[in-house]
Amino acid sequence: MAEDQKNVVWLTQDAYDKLSEELEFMKGEGRQQVSAKIAQARDEGDLSENGGYHAAREEQGQQEARIRQLEVMLRDAEIGEAPASSSTVEPGTRVTICYDGDTDDTDTFLLGSRELVGLADDVDIEVFSPQSPLGAAILGKKVGETATYEGPTGKSFEVQVLEIEPFTS
Repeated sequence: MAEDQKNVVWLTQDAYDKLSEELEFMKGEGRQQVSAKIAQARDEGDLSENGGYHAAREEQGQQEARIRQLEVMLRDAEIGEAPASSSTVEPGTRVTICYDGDTDDTDTFLLGSRELVGLADDVDIEVFSPQSPLGAAILGKKVGETATYEGPTGKSFEVQVLEIEPFTS
Protein backbone atom coordinates (compact mmCIF):
# COMPACT_ATOMS: atom_id res chain seq x y z
CA MET A 1 0.00 0.00 0.00
CA ALA A 2 1.38 3.41 -0.90
CA GLU A 3 2.53 5.49 2.08
CA ASP A 4 0.22 8.38 1.13
CA GLN A 5 -2.78 5.99 1.25
CA LYS A 6 -1.86 4.52 4.64
CA ASN A 7 -3.82 7.01 6.77
CA VAL A 8 -6.68 7.77 4.38
CA VAL A 9 -10.14 7.59 5.96
CA TRP A 10 -12.93 6.84 3.49
CA LEU A 11 -16.10 8.89 4.16
CA THR A 12 -19.23 9.77 2.25
CA GLN A 13 -19.86 13.47 1.71
CA ASP A 14 -22.72 13.29 4.22
CA ALA A 15 -20.48 11.71 6.88
CA TYR A 16 -17.74 14.27 6.20
CA ASP A 17 -20.25 17.12 6.58
CA LYS A 18 -21.65 15.73 9.86
CA LEU A 19 -18.18 15.21 11.32
CA SER A 20 -17.21 18.74 10.25
CA GLU A 21 -20.29 20.10 12.05
CA GLU A 22 -19.38 18.10 15.16
CA LEU A 23 -15.84 19.51 15.07
CA GLU A 24 -17.09 23.08 14.63
CA PHE A 25 -19.50 22.68 17.57
CA MET A 26 -16.85 21.13 19.82
CA LYS A 27 -14.28 23.84 19.04
CA GLY A 28 -16.81 26.62 19.66
CA GLU A 29 -19.90 26.12 21.80
CA GLY A 30 -18.69 22.79 23.21
CA ARG A 31 -15.49 24.31 24.58
CA GLN A 32 -17.46 27.23 26.04
CA GLN A 33 -19.84 24.83 27.81
CA VAL A 34 -17.02 22.82 29.38
CA SER A 35 -15.16 25.99 30.39
CA ALA A 36 -18.33 27.24 32.08
CA LYS A 37 -18.65 23.94 34.01
CA ILE A 38 -15.03 24.22 35.14
CA ALA A 39 -15.47 27.83 36.23
CA GLN A 40 -18.68 27.00 38.12
CA ALA A 41 -17.03 24.07 39.90
CA ARG A 42 -13.95 26.15 40.68
CA ASP A 43 -16.17 28.72 42.42
CA GLU A 44 -17.38 26.01 44.80
CA GLY A 45 -14.11 26.11 46.71
CA ASP A 46 -11.41 23.57 47.56
CA LEU A 47 -10.35 21.96 44.26
CA SER A 48 -8.67 18.95 45.85
CA GLU A 49 -12.00 17.53 47.04
CA ASN A 50 -14.25 19.00 44.34
CA GLY A 51 -15.72 16.10 42.34
CA GLY A 52 -17.56 18.44 39.96
CA TYR A 53 -14.32 20.22 39.08
CA HIS A 54 -12.44 16.98 38.41
CA ALA A 55 -15.34 15.61 36.33
CA ALA A 56 -15.43 18.81 34.25
CA ARG A 57 -11.65 18.65 33.71
CA GLU A 58 -11.98 15.00 32.63
CA GLU A 59 -14.75 15.99 30.19
CA GLN A 60 -12.50 18.73 28.84
CA GLY A 61 -9.69 16.24 28.25
CA GLN A 62 -12.00 13.83 26.42
CA GLN A 63 -13.40 16.65 24.31
CA GLU A 64 -9.94 17.87 23.31
CA ALA A 65 -8.94 14.31 22.36
CA ARG A 66 -12.07 14.03 20.16
CA ILE A 67 -11.25 17.39 18.56
CA ARG A 68 -7.75 16.16 17.67
CA GLN A 69 -9.19 12.87 16.34
CA LEU A 70 -11.71 14.70 14.15
CA GLU A 71 -9.09 17.11 12.83
CA VAL A 72 -6.82 14.24 11.74
CA MET A 73 -9.71 12.24 10.31
CA LEU A 74 -11.07 15.14 8.27
CA ARG A 75 -7.58 16.13 7.10
CA ASP A 76 -6.93 12.58 5.86
CA ALA A 77 -10.45 11.97 4.51
CA GLU A 78 -11.10 10.67 1.03
CA ILE A 79 -14.61 11.72 0.06
CA GLY A 80 -16.66 9.36 -2.04
CA GLU A 81 -19.96 7.59 -2.26
CA ALA A 82 -20.65 3.93 -1.80
CA PRO A 83 -20.52 2.34 -5.21
CA ALA A 84 -23.93 1.77 -6.85
CA SER A 85 -22.82 -1.75 -7.64
CA SER A 86 -19.51 -3.41 -7.28
CA SER A 87 -17.83 -6.47 -8.63
CA THR A 88 -14.70 -5.86 -6.56
CA VAL A 89 -14.07 -5.17 -2.88
CA GLU A 90 -13.60 -1.43 -2.38
CA PRO A 91 -14.31 1.15 0.34
CA GLY A 92 -18.03 1.48 0.84
CA THR A 93 -18.87 -2.16 0.21
CA ARG A 94 -20.41 -4.72 2.55
CA VAL A 95 -18.33 -7.87 2.19
CA THR A 96 -19.01 -11.45 3.23
CA ILE A 97 -16.00 -13.72 3.55
CA CYS A 98 -15.35 -17.26 4.73
CA TYR A 99 -12.24 -18.57 6.44
CA ASP A 100 -10.12 -21.40 5.03
CA GLY A 101 -12.82 -22.37 2.50
CA ASP A 102 -15.37 -23.16 5.25
CA THR A 103 -18.61 -21.52 4.07
CA ASP A 104 -20.12 -22.14 7.53
CA ASP A 105 -17.47 -19.85 9.08
CA THR A 106 -18.36 -16.47 7.60
CA ASP A 107 -18.15 -12.80 8.54
CA THR A 108 -19.93 -9.85 6.96
CA PHE A 109 -18.54 -6.36 7.46
CA LEU A 110 -18.22 -2.90 5.96
CA LEU A 111 -14.94 -1.97 4.35
CA GLY A 112 -14.69 1.71 5.24
CA SER A 113 -14.78 3.91 8.32
CA ARG A 114 -16.37 3.34 11.72
CA GLU A 115 -17.48 6.96 11.65
CA LEU A 116 -19.69 6.19 8.68
CA VAL A 117 -21.58 3.55 10.64
CA GLY A 118 -21.67 5.67 13.79
CA LEU A 119 -23.71 8.30 11.94
CA ALA A 120 -26.47 5.83 11.14
CA ASP A 121 -28.86 5.15 14.01
CA ASP A 122 -30.01 1.67 13.03
CA VAL A 123 -26.88 0.08 11.59
CA ASP A 124 -25.06 -2.62 13.52
CA ILE A 125 -22.17 -3.95 11.44
CA GLU A 126 -18.52 -4.63 12.05
CA VAL A 127 -16.14 -2.30 10.20
CA PHE A 128 -12.67 -2.88 8.81
CA SER A 129 -10.64 -0.08 7.31
CA PRO A 130 -8.95 -0.58 3.94
CA GLN A 131 -5.66 -0.16 5.84
CA SER A 132 -6.31 -3.05 8.24
CA PRO A 133 -4.55 -6.34 7.47
CA LEU A 134 -7.83 -7.97 6.38
CA GLY A 135 -9.04 -4.90 4.48
CA ALA A 136 -5.76 -4.49 2.62
CA ALA A 137 -5.68 -8.21 1.73
CA ILE A 138 -9.15 -8.27 0.15
CA LEU A 139 -9.12 -4.82 -1.45
CA GLY A 140 -9.70 -5.25 -5.19
CA LYS A 141 -10.71 -8.93 -4.90
CA LYS A 142 -13.77 -10.35 -6.70
CA VAL A 143 -16.33 -12.90 -5.53
CA GLY A 144 -14.66 -16.31 -5.38
CA GLU A 145 -11.11 -14.97 -5.02
CA THR A 146 -8.98 -15.73 -1.98
CA ALA A 147 -6.51 -13.67 0.00
CA THR A 148 -4.16 -14.29 2.90
CA TYR A 149 -3.51 -11.86 5.73
CA GLU A 150 -1.60 -11.93 8.99
CA GLY A 151 -3.61 -11.62 12.20
CA PRO A 152 -2.49 -9.76 15.33
CA THR A 153 -0.80 -12.88 16.73
CA GLY A 154 1.23 -13.40 13.55
CA LYS A 155 -0.91 -16.32 12.36
CA SER A 156 -1.85 -16.30 8.67
CA PHE A 157 -5.49 -16.58 7.66
CA GLU A 158 -6.88 -17.43 4.24
CA VAL A 159 -10.22 -15.87 3.37
CA GLN A 160 -12.46 -16.20 0.34
CA VAL A 161 -14.77 -13.41 -0.81
CA LEU A 162 -18.33 -14.80 -0.97
CA GLU A 163 -20.40 -11.67 -1.54
CA ILE A 164 -19.90 -7.97 -2.29
CA GLU A 165 -22.64 -5.35 -2.17
CA PRO A 166 -22.77 -1.56 -1.82
CA PHE A 167 -23.18 -0.40 1.79
CA THR A 168 -26.31 1.57 2.48
CA SER A 169 -27.02 2.91 5.94
